[in-house]
Amino acid sequence: MNTKEQPIIVGLDIGTTKVVAIAGRKNEYGKLEILGFGWAESQGVNHGVVLNIEQCTRSIDAAINACLKSNPNLDVKEVYVGIAGKHIKSMQTRGDRVRTDTDSEICKEDIELLIRDQQQTYIPAGDKIIDIIPQEFTVDGTTNIVDPVGMSGVKIGANFHVITADRNAIRNITRCVERATLVPRDLILQPLASALAVMNEDDLEAGVAIVDIGGGTTDMAVFYEGILKHTCVIPFGGVNITEDIKLGLNVLRAQAEQMKVHYGSALPGEANPNAFITIPGLKGLPAREISVTNLAHIIEARMVEILDHVLLQLRQAGLEKRLFGGIILTGGGSQLKNLRQLTEFVTGIGTRIGLPNEHLTAGEHSKILMNPSYSTCIGLILRGYHEYETGSMRFVGDHGNVERGKQPKAVEPTVEVAPVADTTPAVADDWNDSSETGGQVAGDKGKGSQKINGWLDKVKIGIFKFFEEIDDQDLNKIKN
Repeated sequence: MNTKEQPIIVGLDIGTTKVVAIAGRKNEYGKLEILGFGWAESQGVNHGVVLNIEQCTRSIDAAINACLKSNPNLDVKEVYVGIAGKHIKSMQTRGDRVRTDTDSEICKEDIELLIRDQQQTYIPAGDKIIDIIPQEFTVDGTTNIVDPVGMSGVKIGANFHVITADRNAIRNITRCVERATLVPRDLILQPLASALAVMNEDDLEAGVAIVDIGGGTTDMAVFYEGILKHTCVIPFGGVNITEDIKLGLNVLRAQAEQMKVHYGSALPGEANPNAFITIPGLKGLPAREISVTNLAHIIEARMVEILDHVLLQLRQAGLEKRLFGGIILTGGGSQLKNLRQLTEFVTGIGTRIGLPNEHLTAGEHSKILMNPSYSTCIGLILRGYHEYETGSMRFVGDHGNVERGKQPKAVEPTVEVAPVADTTPAVADDWNDSSETGGQVAGDKGKGSQKINGWLDKVKIGIFKFFEEIDDQDLNKIKN
Protein backbone atom coordinates (compact mmCIF):
# COMPACT_ATOMS: atom_id res chain seq x y z
CA MET A 1 0.00 0.00 0.00
CA ASN A 2 1.47 3.31 -1.09
CA THR A 3 0.52 5.96 1.44
CA LYS A 4 0.84 8.67 -1.21
CA GLU A 5 -2.08 7.06 -3.05
CA GLN A 6 -4.32 7.17 -0.01
CA PRO A 7 -6.75 10.07 0.46
CA ILE A 8 -6.66 12.31 3.50
CA ILE A 9 -10.02 11.88 5.23
CA VAL A 10 -11.39 14.24 7.88
CA GLY A 11 -13.84 13.31 10.62
CA LEU A 12 -16.00 16.00 12.23
CA ASP A 13 -17.56 15.18 15.60
CA ILE A 14 -20.15 17.80 16.59
CA GLY A 15 -20.80 17.14 20.27
CA THR A 16 -22.68 18.90 23.02
CA THR A 17 -19.57 20.16 24.79
CA LYS A 18 -16.92 20.22 22.07
CA VAL A 19 -16.43 19.97 18.31
CA VAL A 20 -13.48 17.85 17.14
CA ALA A 21 -11.90 17.71 13.69
CA ILE A 22 -9.26 15.07 12.90
CA ALA A 23 -7.51 14.49 9.56
CA GLY A 24 -5.97 11.09 8.96
CA ARG A 25 -4.44 8.88 6.30
CA LYS A 26 -3.70 5.14 6.28
CA ASN A 27 -0.13 3.95 6.20
CA GLU A 28 1.23 0.78 4.60
CA TYR A 29 0.16 -1.27 7.63
CA GLY A 30 -3.45 -0.13 7.53
CA LYS A 31 -3.04 2.11 10.58
CA LEU A 32 -4.16 5.74 10.73
CA GLU A 33 -1.49 8.42 10.56
CA ILE A 34 -2.92 11.58 12.12
CA LEU A 35 -2.12 14.61 9.98
CA GLY A 36 -4.13 17.25 11.82
CA PHE A 37 -6.16 17.67 14.97
CA GLY A 38 -8.25 20.52 16.33
CA TRP A 39 -11.08 21.12 18.73
CA ALA A 40 -13.30 23.95 19.90
CA GLU A 41 -15.90 24.48 22.56
CA SER A 42 -19.32 23.54 21.22
CA GLN A 43 -21.98 26.23 21.12
CA GLY A 44 -25.57 26.00 19.92
CA VAL A 45 -25.86 22.21 20.47
CA ASN A 46 -27.92 20.62 23.23
CA HIS A 47 -28.24 16.86 23.76
CA GLY A 48 -26.80 16.29 20.31
CA VAL A 49 -29.35 18.54 18.56
CA VAL A 50 -28.41 21.80 16.83
CA LEU A 51 -30.44 24.64 18.38
CA ASN A 52 -28.50 27.63 17.03
CA ILE A 53 -27.08 27.32 13.52
CA GLU A 54 -24.87 30.42 13.72
CA GLN A 55 -23.24 29.38 16.98
CA CYS A 56 -22.73 25.81 15.81
CA THR A 57 -21.21 27.04 12.55
CA ARG A 58 -18.72 29.19 14.46
CA SER A 59 -17.73 26.19 16.58
CA ILE A 60 -17.15 24.09 13.45
CA ASP A 61 -15.08 26.90 11.94
CA ALA A 62 -12.97 27.12 15.08
CA ALA A 63 -12.33 23.37 15.18
CA ILE A 64 -11.38 23.24 11.49
CA ASN A 65 -9.11 26.27 11.86
CA ALA A 66 -7.39 24.62 14.82
CA CYS A 67 -6.90 21.49 12.72
CA LEU A 68 -5.39 23.55 9.89
CA LYS A 69 -3.19 25.40 12.35
CA SER A 70 -1.77 22.10 13.58
CA ASN A 71 -0.74 21.32 10.00
CA PRO A 72 -0.76 24.27 7.55
CA ASN A 73 -0.25 21.88 4.60
CA LEU A 74 -3.76 20.49 5.00
CA ASP A 75 -6.62 21.57 2.73
CA VAL A 76 -9.89 20.53 4.36
CA LYS A 77 -12.93 20.69 2.12
CA GLU A 78 -14.86 17.46 2.73
CA VAL A 79 -15.76 15.87 6.06
CA TYR A 80 -17.50 12.82 7.48
CA VAL A 81 -19.95 14.00 10.12
CA GLY A 82 -21.45 12.09 13.05
CA ILE A 83 -25.14 12.32 13.88
CA ALA A 84 -26.80 11.52 17.20
CA GLY A 85 -29.33 13.08 19.54
CA LYS A 86 -32.43 12.13 21.45
CA HIS A 87 -34.47 12.27 18.22
CA ILE A 88 -32.77 9.08 16.94
CA LYS A 89 -35.06 6.03 17.12
CA SER A 90 -34.84 2.42 15.99
CA MET A 91 -37.25 -0.44 15.33
CA GLN A 92 -37.24 -4.04 14.14
CA THR A 93 -39.12 -4.99 10.95
CA ARG A 94 -39.54 -8.03 8.75
CA GLY A 95 -39.59 -8.09 4.95
CA ASP A 96 -40.03 -10.78 2.28
CA ARG A 97 -39.85 -10.76 -1.48
CA VAL A 98 -40.80 -13.37 -4.11
CA ARG A 99 -38.29 -13.57 -6.95
CA THR A 100 -39.51 -13.66 -10.54
CA ASP A 101 -36.43 -15.31 -12.05
CA THR A 102 -36.19 -18.38 -9.86
CA ASP A 103 -33.73 -20.18 -12.15
CA SER A 104 -30.95 -17.68 -11.50
CA GLU A 105 -28.85 -17.31 -8.38
CA ILE A 106 -29.70 -14.72 -5.75
CA CYS A 107 -27.63 -11.63 -6.51
CA LYS A 108 -26.89 -8.30 -4.84
CA GLU A 109 -29.69 -6.66 -6.81
CA ASP A 110 -32.21 -8.96 -5.11
CA ILE A 111 -30.88 -7.89 -1.72
CA GLU A 112 -31.04 -4.21 -2.67
CA LEU A 113 -34.66 -4.55 -3.83
CA LEU A 114 -35.57 -6.26 -0.55
CA ILE A 115 -33.92 -3.45 1.41
CA ARG A 116 -35.61 -0.74 -0.64
CA ASP A 117 -38.98 -2.33 0.09
CA GLN A 118 -38.43 -1.42 3.74
CA GLN A 119 -38.56 2.26 2.84
CA GLN A 120 -42.33 1.78 3.00
CA THR A 121 -42.12 1.03 6.73
CA TYR A 122 -44.45 3.24 8.76
CA ILE A 123 -42.64 5.93 10.73
CA PRO A 124 -44.01 8.91 12.69
CA ALA A 125 -44.67 12.12 10.77
CA GLY A 126 -41.64 14.41 10.74
CA ASP A 127 -39.15 11.56 10.97
CA LYS A 128 -37.02 10.12 8.19
CA ILE A 129 -35.52 6.69 7.72
CA ILE A 130 -31.75 7.10 7.77
CA ASP A 131 -30.59 3.49 7.93
CA ILE A 132 -32.01 0.10 7.03
CA ILE A 133 -29.66 -2.62 8.24
CA PRO A 134 -30.41 -6.25 7.30
CA GLN A 135 -29.67 -8.78 10.00
CA GLU A 136 -30.24 -12.48 9.29
CA PHE A 137 -31.77 -13.63 5.97
CA THR A 138 -34.08 -16.49 5.07
CA VAL A 139 -34.34 -18.28 1.72
CA ASP A 140 -37.47 -20.40 1.34
CA GLY A 141 -37.36 -22.60 4.45
CA THR A 142 -33.73 -21.99 5.39
CA THR A 143 -33.18 -19.48 8.21
CA ASN A 144 -30.25 -17.67 9.87
CA ILE A 145 -28.40 -17.00 6.62
CA VAL A 146 -25.74 -14.29 6.86
CA ASP A 147 -25.24 -13.77 3.11
CA PRO A 148 -27.71 -15.36 0.64
CA VAL A 149 -25.89 -14.16 -2.50
CA GLY A 150 -25.20 -17.13 -4.79
CA MET A 151 -27.96 -19.32 -3.32
CA SER A 152 -31.04 -20.54 -5.18
CA GLY A 153 -34.56 -19.90 -3.97
CA VAL A 154 -37.97 -18.45 -4.67
CA LYS A 155 -38.71 -16.43 -1.55
CA ILE A 156 -36.08 -14.29 0.14
CA GLY A 157 -36.66 -12.43 3.39
CA ALA A 158 -34.81 -10.78 6.25
CA ASN A 159 -35.15 -9.13 9.62
CA PHE A 160 -34.20 -5.45 9.53
CA HIS A 161 -33.00 -2.87 12.02
CA VAL A 162 -34.50 0.45 10.91
CA ILE A 163 -33.07 3.72 12.28
CA THR A 164 -34.97 7.00 11.99
CA ALA A 165 -34.20 10.63 12.83
CA ASP A 166 -36.03 13.92 12.94
CA ARG A 167 -36.05 15.48 9.46
CA ASN A 168 -35.37 19.03 10.67
CA ALA A 169 -32.54 17.94 12.96
CA ILE A 170 -30.86 16.32 9.97
CA ARG A 171 -31.21 19.44 7.86
CA ASN A 172 -29.85 21.69 10.60
CA ILE A 173 -26.67 19.63 10.88
CA THR A 174 -25.93 19.77 7.18
CA ARG A 175 -26.65 23.52 7.06
CA CYS A 176 -24.10 24.14 9.80
CA VAL A 177 -21.47 22.10 7.97
CA GLU A 178 -22.14 23.78 4.65
CA ARG A 179 -22.15 27.28 6.16
CA ALA A 180 -18.67 26.46 7.38
CA THR A 181 -17.82 26.03 3.65
CA LEU A 182 -17.40 22.29 4.01
CA VAL A 183 -18.91 19.44 2.00
CA PRO A 184 -20.49 16.65 4.10
CA ARG A 185 -19.35 13.45 2.41
CA ASP A 186 -21.58 11.33 4.62
CA LEU A 187 -23.39 11.43 7.94
CA ILE A 188 -22.72 8.48 10.20
CA LEU A 189 -24.67 7.37 13.24
CA GLN A 190 -22.35 8.20 16.11
CA PRO A 191 -22.68 5.02 18.22
CA LEU A 192 -21.77 2.98 15.14
CA ALA A 193 -18.71 5.17 14.53
CA SER A 194 -17.59 4.72 18.11
CA ALA A 195 -18.15 0.96 17.79
CA LEU A 196 -15.83 0.65 14.81
CA ALA A 197 -13.11 2.59 16.57
CA VAL A 198 -13.03 0.47 19.74
CA MET A 199 -14.12 -3.08 18.88
CA ASN A 200 -12.33 -5.88 17.05
CA GLU A 201 -13.19 -9.16 15.35
CA ASP A 202 -13.44 -11.08 18.62
CA ASP A 203 -15.84 -8.51 20.08
CA LEU A 204 -18.08 -8.75 17.03
CA GLU A 205 -18.31 -12.52 17.32
CA ALA A 206 -18.68 -12.73 21.10
CA GLY A 207 -21.28 -9.99 21.37
CA VAL A 208 -20.72 -6.57 22.92
CA ALA A 209 -22.64 -3.46 23.88
CA ILE A 210 -20.87 -0.23 22.94
CA VAL A 211 -21.92 2.49 25.40
CA ASP A 212 -20.69 5.94 24.33
CA ILE A 213 -21.17 8.38 27.21
CA GLY A 214 -21.04 11.89 25.80
CA GLY A 215 -21.80 15.36 26.99
CA GLY A 216 -25.49 15.45 26.08
CA THR A 217 -26.44 11.86 25.31
CA THR A 218 -25.37 8.28 25.93
CA ASP A 219 -25.36 6.35 22.64
CA MET A 220 -25.57 2.59 22.47
CA ALA A 221 -24.98 -0.05 19.79
CA VAL A 222 -25.33 -3.78 20.52
CA PHE A 223 -23.70 -6.50 18.41
CA TYR A 224 -24.27 -10.25 18.64
CA GLU A 225 -22.98 -13.03 16.40
CA GLY A 226 -21.51 -10.50 14.00
CA ILE A 227 -24.81 -8.63 13.55
CA LEU A 228 -25.92 -5.20 14.71
CA LYS A 229 -28.91 -6.07 16.88
CA HIS A 230 -29.90 -2.85 18.58
CA THR A 231 -29.18 0.89 18.71
CA CYS A 232 -30.55 3.60 20.96
CA VAL A 233 -29.84 7.08 22.30
CA ILE A 234 -30.31 7.76 26.01
CA PRO A 235 -30.92 11.51 26.56
CA PHE A 236 -28.52 11.86 29.51
CA GLY A 237 -24.79 12.48 29.60
CA GLY A 238 -21.98 14.37 31.27
CA VAL A 239 -23.79 17.72 31.12
CA ASN A 240 -26.58 16.28 33.27
CA ILE A 241 -24.08 15.23 35.92
CA THR A 242 -22.58 18.71 35.92
CA GLU A 243 -26.03 20.25 36.35
CA ASP A 244 -26.79 17.86 39.22
CA ILE A 245 -23.60 18.92 40.99
CA LYS A 246 -24.34 22.58 40.36
CA LEU A 247 -27.81 22.35 41.87
CA GLY A 248 -27.00 19.86 44.61
CA LEU A 249 -23.99 21.73 45.97
CA ASN A 250 -25.00 25.30 45.05
CA VAL A 251 -21.90 26.07 43.01
CA LEU A 252 -21.21 27.64 39.64
CA ARG A 253 -21.38 25.45 36.55
CA ALA A 254 -17.64 25.86 35.87
CA GLN A 255 -16.89 24.85 39.47
CA ALA A 256 -19.17 21.83 39.16
CA GLU A 257 -17.37 20.75 35.98
CA GLN A 258 -13.94 21.09 37.58
CA MET A 259 -15.00 19.13 40.66
CA LYS A 260 -16.48 16.37 38.52
CA VAL A 261 -13.33 15.98 36.42
CA HIS A 262 -10.70 16.33 39.14
CA TYR A 263 -12.37 14.84 42.21
CA GLY A 264 -15.45 12.99 40.94
CA SER A 265 -16.03 9.29 41.48
CA ALA A 266 -18.88 6.97 40.56
CA LEU A 267 -18.51 5.02 43.81
CA PRO A 268 -18.98 6.97 47.08
CA GLY A 269 -17.51 4.07 49.02
CA GLU A 270 -14.17 4.60 47.27
CA ALA A 271 -14.07 8.33 48.09
CA ASN A 272 -12.00 9.57 51.02
CA PRO A 273 -14.52 10.56 53.74
CA ASN A 274 -12.03 13.01 55.21
CA ALA A 275 -11.34 14.83 51.92
CA PHE A 276 -12.92 18.20 51.22
CA ILE A 277 -12.86 20.57 48.25
CA THR A 278 -12.43 24.27 49.00
CA ILE A 279 -14.59 26.54 46.85
CA PRO A 280 -13.63 30.24 46.91
CA GLY A 281 -16.40 32.61 47.95
CA LEU A 282 -17.91 35.16 45.59
CA LYS A 283 -17.27 38.87 46.09
CA GLY A 284 -15.82 38.67 49.56
CA LEU A 285 -17.98 35.81 50.85
CA PRO A 286 -16.12 33.17 52.87
CA ALA A 287 -14.81 30.05 51.14
CA ARG A 288 -16.84 26.84 51.34
CA GLU A 289 -15.75 23.26 51.90
CA ILE A 290 -17.53 20.46 50.03
CA SER A 291 -17.21 16.81 50.94
CA VAL A 292 -15.77 14.56 48.22
CA THR A 293 -18.14 11.84 49.43
CA ASN A 294 -21.19 14.06 48.86
CA LEU A 295 -19.89 14.82 45.37
CA ALA A 296 -19.58 11.10 44.65
CA HIS A 297 -23.15 10.44 45.84
CA ILE A 298 -24.51 12.99 43.36
CA ILE A 299 -22.48 11.51 40.50
CA GLU A 300 -23.46 7.97 41.41
CA ALA A 301 -27.18 8.76 41.38
CA ARG A 302 -27.11 10.07 37.81
CA MET A 303 -24.80 7.34 36.54
CA VAL A 304 -27.01 4.64 38.03
CA GLU A 305 -29.96 6.17 36.17
CA ILE A 306 -28.04 6.05 32.89
CA LEU A 307 -26.90 2.47 33.50
CA ASP A 308 -30.45 1.42 34.38
CA HIS A 309 -31.47 2.64 30.92
CA VAL A 310 -28.62 0.65 29.39
CA LEU A 311 -29.73 -2.50 31.20
CA LEU A 312 -33.36 -1.93 30.19
CA GLN A 313 -32.36 -1.65 26.53
CA LEU A 314 -30.37 -4.88 26.75
CA ARG A 315 -33.32 -6.68 28.33
CA GLN A 316 -35.70 -5.40 25.67
CA ALA A 317 -33.32 -6.70 23.01
CA GLY A 318 -33.13 -10.05 24.79
CA LEU A 319 -29.33 -9.87 25.02
CA GLU A 320 -28.73 -9.20 28.70
CA LYS A 321 -27.27 -12.69 29.31
CA ARG A 322 -25.72 -13.26 25.87
CA LEU A 323 -22.99 -10.62 25.57
CA PHE A 324 -19.87 -12.65 26.24
CA GLY A 325 -17.74 -9.70 25.18
CA GLY A 326 -19.42 -7.55 27.84
CA ILE A 327 -19.92 -3.80 27.80
CA ILE A 328 -17.40 -1.44 26.22
CA LEU A 329 -17.54 2.06 27.67
CA THR A 330 -16.24 4.85 25.48
CA GLY A 331 -16.76 8.57 24.94
CA GLY A 332 -15.52 11.30 27.23
CA GLY A 333 -17.77 10.23 30.10
CA SER A 334 -16.14 6.80 30.31
CA GLN A 335 -13.12 8.42 31.97
CA LEU A 336 -15.04 9.01 35.20
CA LYS A 337 -13.22 7.34 38.08
CA ASN A 338 -14.61 3.94 39.16
CA LEU A 339 -17.26 3.95 36.41
CA ARG A 340 -16.24 0.53 35.16
CA GLN A 341 -16.80 -1.00 38.59
CA LEU A 342 -20.17 0.74 38.97
CA THR A 343 -21.26 -0.52 35.53
CA GLU A 344 -20.42 -4.10 36.43
CA PHE A 345 -22.27 -3.75 39.74
CA VAL A 346 -25.46 -2.31 38.20
CA THR A 347 -25.62 -4.50 35.09
CA GLY A 348 -23.88 -7.67 36.24
CA ILE A 349 -21.96 -7.66 32.93
CA GLY A 350 -18.19 -7.52 32.51
CA THR A 351 -17.04 -4.06 31.42
CA ARG A 352 -13.96 -2.44 29.96
CA ILE A 353 -12.98 1.00 28.65
CA GLY A 354 -12.82 1.19 24.84
CA LEU A 355 -9.89 3.08 23.29
CA PRO A 356 -9.10 3.58 19.57
CA ASN A 357 -5.48 2.56 20.19
CA GLU A 358 -5.18 -0.34 17.75
CA HIS A 359 -6.12 1.88 14.80
CA LEU A 360 -3.53 4.63 15.34
CA THR A 361 0.16 4.71 14.57
CA ALA A 362 2.50 5.19 17.48
CA GLY A 363 3.89 8.70 17.38
CA GLU A 364 4.71 11.81 19.30
CA HIS A 365 1.08 12.88 19.67
CA SER A 366 -0.58 9.46 19.82
CA LYS A 367 -1.27 9.76 23.53
CA ILE A 368 -3.51 12.75 22.88
CA LEU A 369 -5.87 10.86 20.58
CA MET A 370 -5.62 7.44 22.22
CA ASN A 371 -8.45 8.59 24.39
CA PRO A 372 -12.12 7.50 24.49
CA SER A 373 -13.14 11.12 23.89
CA TYR A 374 -12.00 10.76 20.29
CA SER A 375 -13.43 7.33 19.47
CA THR A 376 -16.17 8.76 17.28
CA CYS A 377 -13.90 10.98 15.22
CA ILE A 378 -11.48 8.10 14.61
CA GLY A 379 -14.45 5.91 13.64
CA LEU A 380 -15.66 8.51 11.15
CA ILE A 381 -12.29 8.43 9.40
CA LEU A 382 -12.35 4.63 9.34
CA ARG A 383 -15.81 4.69 7.80
CA GLY A 384 -14.56 7.12 5.18
CA TYR A 385 -11.76 4.75 4.25
CA HIS A 386 -14.20 1.86 4.00
CA GLU A 387 -16.30 3.80 1.52
CA TYR A 388 -13.21 4.84 -0.42
CA GLU A 389 -11.90 1.28 -0.65
CA THR A 390 -15.27 -0.15 -1.67
CA GLY A 391 -15.95 2.64 -4.17
CA SER A 392 -19.13 3.78 -2.41
CA MET A 393 -18.12 7.35 -1.48
CA ARG A 394 -20.72 9.95 -2.39
CA PHE A 395 -22.25 13.16 -1.09
CA VAL A 396 -25.15 13.19 1.36
CA GLY A 397 -26.86 16.02 -0.46
CA ASP A 398 -26.53 18.88 -2.84
CA HIS A 399 -27.62 21.91 -0.84
CA GLY A 400 -26.14 25.33 -0.33
CA ASN A 401 -23.52 27.11 -2.40
CA VAL A 402 -20.51 25.03 -1.45
CA GLU A 403 -18.56 23.88 -4.46
CA ARG A 404 -18.90 20.14 -4.84
CA GLY A 405 -16.10 17.77 -5.72
CA LYS A 406 -16.25 14.84 -8.08
CA GLN A 407 -16.38 11.16 -7.26
CA PRO A 408 -13.03 10.71 -5.51
CA LYS A 409 -10.05 8.88 -6.85
CA ALA A 410 -6.69 8.30 -5.27
CA VAL A 411 -5.62 11.64 -3.81
CA GLU A 412 -2.02 12.79 -3.94
CA PRO A 413 -1.49 14.08 -0.40
CA THR A 414 0.19 17.42 0.02
CA VAL A 415 1.54 16.40 3.41
CA GLU A 416 4.80 14.49 3.75
CA VAL A 417 5.22 14.94 7.49
CA ALA A 418 2.49 14.67 10.07
CA PRO A 419 3.11 17.27 12.78
CA VAL A 420 0.20 17.52 15.20
CA ALA A 421 -0.02 20.47 17.54
CA ASP A 422 -0.46 19.66 21.20
CA THR A 423 -3.92 21.19 21.43
CA THR A 424 -5.55 18.77 23.82
CA PRO A 425 -8.76 20.14 25.35
CA ALA A 426 -8.82 21.64 28.79
CA VAL A 427 -9.27 18.96 31.41
CA ALA A 428 -12.76 20.17 32.23
CA ASP A 429 -13.92 19.12 28.76
CA ASP A 430 -11.88 15.93 28.43
CA TRP A 431 -14.52 13.39 29.39
CA ASN A 432 -17.72 15.25 28.84
CA ASP A 433 -18.29 15.04 25.13
CA SER A 434 -19.93 12.44 23.01
CA SER A 435 -17.12 10.91 21.04
CA GLU A 436 -19.61 9.95 18.92
CA THR A 437 -20.19 4.81 12.39
CA GLY A 438 -17.23 4.20 11.14
CA GLY A 439 -15.39 2.33 8.47
CA GLN A 440 -12.97 -0.43 7.98
CA VAL A 441 -11.25 -1.43 11.17
CA ALA A 442 -7.61 -0.91 10.39
CA GLY A 443 -5.18 -3.46 11.65
CA ASP A 444 -1.93 -5.07 10.65
CA LYS A 445 -2.65 -6.20 7.08
CA GLY A 446 -6.37 -5.70 7.69
CA LYS A 447 -6.70 -8.26 10.48
CA GLY A 448 -10.26 -8.57 11.66
CA SER A 449 -11.60 -6.22 9.01
CA GLN A 450 -13.51 -8.76 6.94
CA LYS A 451 -16.28 -9.46 9.44
CA ILE A 452 -16.64 -5.86 10.52
CA ASN A 453 -16.78 -4.68 6.91
CA GLY A 454 -19.46 -7.30 6.35
CA TRP A 455 -21.97 -5.52 8.53
CA LEU A 456 -20.64 -2.15 7.39
CA ASP A 457 -21.63 -3.03 3.82
CA LYS A 458 -25.20 -3.33 5.08
CA VAL A 459 -25.27 0.16 6.59
CA LYS A 460 -25.90 2.00 3.35
CA ILE A 461 -29.41 2.22 2.02
CA GLY A 462 -30.74 5.06 4.15
CA ILE A 463 -27.57 6.91 5.08
CA PHE A 464 -27.01 8.16 1.54
CA LYS A 465 -30.51 9.64 1.40
CA PHE A 466 -30.23 11.83 4.50
CA PHE A 467 -31.00 15.07 2.75
CA GLU A 468 -32.95 13.86 -0.24
CA GLU A 469 -36.08 16.00 -0.36
CA ILE A 470 -39.38 14.20 -0.82
CA ASP A 471 -42.76 15.63 -1.69
CA ASP A 472 -45.99 15.27 0.24
CA GLN A 473 -47.10 12.32 -1.85
CA ASP A 474 -43.97 10.38 -0.96
CA LEU A 475 -44.32 11.32 2.69
CA ASN A 476 -47.89 10.07 2.77
CA LYS A 477 -46.76 6.85 1.14
CA ILE A 478 -44.25 6.28 3.95
CA LYS A 479 -46.79 7.06 6.64
CA ASN A 480 -49.31 4.69 5.11
